[in-house]
Amino acid sequence: MTEVVAALIWKGDTFMICQRPAHKARGLLWEFVGGKVEPGETKEQALVRECREELAVTLQMGEVFMELTHQYPDLTVHLTLFHASIQEGTPQMLEHNDIRWITVEEIDRYPFCPADEEILQKLKQEARCG
Repeated sequence: MTEVVAALIWKGDTFMICQRPAHKARGLLWEFVGGKVEPGETKEQALVRECREELAVTLQMGEVFMELTHQYPDLTVHLTLFHASIQEGTPQMLEHNDIRWITVEEIDRYPFCPADEEILQKLKQEARCG
């Protein structure tokens, strides 16, 4: 199983989504920024590193929003999604095809990676209960 971390980064009532590069697995699908946890790293360290590498920003880590396990045909991921905010820097597209800030109401306009579907449902539910 692959340990993966991702960030739910809010700016007002919008949150950041990133489009995967076309040449990667699940190319051009949308996801939360993040990546794999390397040996010897904590989940928090991995997420800070990934965001530095992929967006050139420094994160302020928050609480875990959700954890889930998803089985793709080619791998199984254990995903931990953290609340986070940008402490320093402006997001750059160093690895992604595109970056967008969207509202919860706009989620259905974007094709997301299957592992993120459960997270998106929870975001929608919390917005309705708000």
